[in-house]
Amino acid sequence: MPNPNYLWSVCSLGWTVSTVRVEPKWRYRFAPERSALIGSPRLSGRYIQFMSAFSTSPGHLLIEPRLRNIGNLDVRRILPSKQRRSVGPFLFLDHMGPATLAPGTGLDVPPHPHIGLATVTYLFEGTLTHRDSLGFEQVIRPGDVNWMTAGSGIVHSERTPPEARTRGETINGIQSWVALPRNEEECAPFFHHHSAASLPEERGGKTVLRLIAGSAFGMTSPVRVFSKMFYVDAQCKAGATISLPADLGERGIYVAGGRISLDGKTYDQEQMIAFDDGTDVAIRAESDARLMIVGGETLDGSRHMWWNFVSSSKDRIEQAKDDWSQGRFTAVPGEAEFVPLPE
Repeated sequence: MPNPNYLWSVCSLGWTVSTVRVEPKWRYRFAPERSALIGSPRLSGRYIQFMSAFSTSPGHLLIEPRLRNIGNLDVRRILPSKQRRSVGPFLFLDHMGPATLAPGTGLDVPPHPHIGLATVTYLFEGTLTHRDSLGFEQVIRPGDVNWMTAGSGIVHSERTPPEARTRGETINGIQSWVALPRNEEECAPFFHHHSAASLPEERGGKTVLRLIAGSAFGMTSPVRVFSKMFYVDAQCKAGATISLPADLGERGIYVAGGRISLDGKTYDQEQMIAFDDGTDVAIRAESDARLMIVGGETLDGSRHMWWNFVSSSKDRIEQAKDDWSQGRFTAVPGEAEFVPLPE
């Protein structure tokens, strides 16, 4: 039986999240009801209030990802963090790899359930095969987008394809979860794949901006979304500048590679800077850099997150837990493994 902790896209989270703006920094309130992260101590169910120790300046917040080794794969957990639980609708952001998978080995994420969110898989290198309980099977390649809306409930797996497993390959990419608006949390689940060629791009002298989802920089992605949001893959040459106006809402920049500067301060690879929705932002690439830019409207209320389940209702999560334990989720065709609920 697979260990549920060996799922890079699945974490044992039990947070109730709300945010309160406190000038000139951010203050967060949260109520953990079970272990917050794999391997962390169990926390009490009372509300804990704290102020970030990582504010870089008013309106800017530095987030340092936490490294997790999941089997043979290094994963950097960016969101949620103690400093920031979400950026716009983005509740979860993992950078997997880069990792070289030897011939005969591969990444295996067995079938597991989701509700109340959309998962987004985006690769820099490597390949993965997505299978889900709706019957979809799709190989994703670098630059493609797999957008899976869980809504009322879906089950999926992600595995290295057989041919890549035989030869070995490097895997490197971003896995994210996007919260659905409250009035769409129980929508019918669906899956959409979009090839790299179908995504809009803006090419400047020193930048290539690819819009993965949402609207930004005068572009709109064909990916169906449920709220005002944006998700951008920005490839920059040294000296390039990118402006993020305040009217985009909440914004976050994850430095997937290279180095950038902002207001005279430098930020390195594998750091994220989050911004509130009241200030214009202009960043400069101090070296060739690859940036993942995320954000959008503030969430329409608090969310509860437990394992792979997200909802505005604790009762709905309890129902999902029971449904999974009792086998009421639809199975993924061709998959026989079962991942039990975390203890």
